[in-house]
Amino acid sequence: MQNLNQFNPEQARMNMVEQQIRPWQMFDNTVLDLFAAMPRHQFVPKDYEQLAYSDCRIPLSQNQYMMPPREEARMLQALKVQPSDLVLEVGSGSGFVSALLANLSHKVYSVDIIADYLEQAKNLNEDLGLTNIEFEEGDASNGWPHYGPYDAIAICGGFFELPISFKKSLAIGGRLFCFQGQTPAMQAKLITRVSEDKWLEENLFESDIELLINAKKPEKFIF
Repeated sequence: MQNLNQFNPEQARMNMVEQQIRPWQMFDNTVLDLFAAMPRHQFVPKDYEQLAYSDCRIPLSQNQYMMPPREEARMLQALKVQPSDLVLEVGSGSGFVSALLANLSHKVYSVDIIADYLEQAKNLNEDLGLTNIEFEEGDASNGWPHYGPYDAIAICGGFFELPISFKKSLAIGGRLFCFQGQTPAMQAKLITRVSEDKWLEENLFESDIELLINAKKPEKFIF
């Protein structure tokens, strides 16, 4: 008789793709196949391994979380990362999204202000044979133009209002994904740079996520 408590990562991963991700307006087969192949359970804290493929946020340390898988997938679908793309990731976290981006792109620069995350993320990605990611410690709450212009920017944290420096770090035709607004109803947005001084913005879905550490807070009105 099968042990009902036994964790089967392969089956859980397939259920995640077919029951959570695909029905949520996901039509990019490259992204779907990537989620079907990527061992997400290796990136979550050990205590949460059995929730790795569940439709929930998973706690990391220091009041940070992994996004639900379907939101990660919609982010990648929106960014349309190409094999020649130079990508910036703000908020390395567990390193899972870094791995997804690295599989799709030419080069990823991943930045996090929490040093403890970086070594683990680096080791996990190296174990998967991914050599096209550079992890750096730093505060990217006001941008990270060092290696730009970027073809894609994935910001895995929220802003009350996105700093213009991020938009200016995009190449012409570059795409940026971010969360903007105030909890509990923030907008996941796709921003595309169409010319030197013009960007298109599209609201994708509603979510709730922690603001990036050091992101500017909304001003409080005093009556």
